[in-house]
Amino acid sequence: MTILSSPVGSDYRPSPAAALVALRDAGLPVHLPGTDSYAALTRTSNLVKAIAPAGVVAVRNAQDVSRVLRSAAATGVQVAVQGTGHGATETMQDAILVSTVALDEVSVHADERWARVGAGVKWEAVLAACAPYGLAGLAGSSPDVGVVGYLTGGGLGPVARTFGLASDLVRAFDVVTGDGVVRRASATENADLFWGLRGGKGTLGIVTAVEIDLVEQPSLYAGALWFDAAAAPAVIRTWSLWSSLLPELGTTSFALMRLPDLPTFPEPLRGRTSVSVRFAWTGDPSEGAEMIQVLRAVARPLIDTVRVMPYSELGDVHTDPIDPMPLHEEHSLLSSFGPDGAERLLELVGPDTATALAMVEVRQLGGKVRDDRGLPSAFAFRDAAFSVFSLGVLIPEIAQSVVSDSARLHDGLSEWALDGGLPNFTDTAGPAWAARVFTPEVARRLQTLSLVYDPDRVLLAARALRS
Repeated sequence: MTILSSPVGSDYRPSPAAALVALRDAGLPVHLPGTDSYAALTRTSNLVKAIAPAGVVAVRNAQDVSRVLRSAAATGVQVAVQGTGHGATETMQDAILVSTVALDEVSVHADERWARVGAGVKWEAVLAACAPYGLAGLAGSSPDVGVVGYLTGGGLGPVARTFGLASDLVRAFDVVTGDGVVRRASATENADLFWGLRGGKGTLGIVTAVEIDLVEQPSLYAGALWFDAAAAPAVIRTWSLWSSLLPELGTTSFALMRLPDLPTFPEPLRGRTSVSVRFAWTGDPSEGAEMIQVLRAVARPLIDTVRVMPYSELGDVHTDPIDPMPLHEEHSLLSSFGPDGAERLLELVGPDTATALAMVEVRQLGGKVRDDRGLPSAFAFRDAAFSVFSLGVLIPEIAQSVVSDSARLHDGLSEWALDGGLPNFTDTAGPAWAARVFTPEVARRLQTLSLVYDPDRVLLAARALRS
C-alpha cells in the first residue's frame, strides 16, 4: 500500500491520495515521502518543528496553487504552505503542502522605488537586487528568511523604529484564497484581504507574489558591540536608560549570549558568556557615532563591528545563525524596560546566574512601528515598547532545563509583560497561536473573512481561527 492508496475503515479520515493523484495526472510537480525532493522541500530551520505532509506540490505559478486548493476542497483535504522553512509550527499530517520555492521572481522598479517579489524569495536576494540603486527593502534581522512569510507576520526589522513595520510598505499581494480564486489585494482592491494579509500570516490565502515600496537607504551606521560577561550588568543597566532617549533614527537591541566552544563563533566569544548590543542608525553616521559612544564608554568591547556599511549587509547587525538546529523559542512583549526591568533580567539570566538558555534578547520597539500610516492591518500589538526573545538548544543533556529556564525567565518578567505576541515569533499553532497574536476584535474579523474566502476550510492555517 502506498500513499496514493488508502483503506476505508471505521476510523476513516479524508485522504489526500485522490487529490495528489489528480494533481500529478494534471502535470503538477508532486513529491512524495521517501524521495530526495520531498526531503528537501519539507526541511525546516528548527529541527524540533519537523513537518510530515502527505505530499508536496512544488507550484510554478498562481494557477498551480488554485488547482491544488480546488482539488483539496473536492476531496476534503487541507493545504499548508512553506517557502523557506522558517516559522514552521504545524506537523501538516494528512495535509498537502504547497511549496513556493520555485516562485523566485525579483524585479526592482528603481525609478518608482518599488519591487515585485515572488513567494519563494529570501530577503538576501532582494537586498542584493536593490543595492545598485541605493534602495532598500525592510528586511528582518536574518536575510535568510523568506520575504512573504516575514511580511504577512508584520515584519519587525533592525531599522523598524525609523521606517515602521515592513508590512506597512506593502503595495499589493497576489494571493490565491481558500476557494481557489486568484486575487489581487491592495488598499483599493480587495481591501479587506489587504488588511488581513498584513499581520494575519497564512490564515486567508496563499500569497504567490508581493509588491513592496522601497526606501532610499544605500548605507547605515550599524553593527554590534560585544562585551565580556563582567561588563554585562553595567552594559544592560546603561542600555535600559540610553535606549529610552534614542531618537527614531536608531533601532537597538541587546542579547545575552552563552556560546559553545565551537569554531563557528569568533574566538573571543567561544565558550563564554557575553552581551551583544545591536545598533542601526539611518541618519548621519557622525551623529550615530555620538549616540553609540555611551555604550562604548561603559567598557572596552571584545568585538566592535559598528561601522558605515552597505544596507545590503544588514544581516551583519544581528548575525543570526542560518544552519538548522533543534531549538526551544519563546517570547514576550513588554510595556517598558527600565532600570527595574534590567535588574530583574540580570537576576534571572545574568552572567552570575546558571541557565541553559543560549540567548536572551531584549529588542526596543516603538518609533514608527506605532504608525499604521492610515492603513490599519491585522497586526495587533503596535503599542508594545519592547520584546523579549529567548532561545535554547534542545540537546538531550539540557533539554528539560532549557524549557524550565525559559518559562522562569518569561514568568519572572510578568510585571512588565503585555498580553499578546508577535505572529512571527510565537512558537505555537492553531487556536493557541491565534489567541496569543490577535486581539479578540482582530480575530473575529479574520474569522469572518475566512468564512467568506475559504468556505470549505481548505487552508490549514485557518483552523487557528475556526476550531
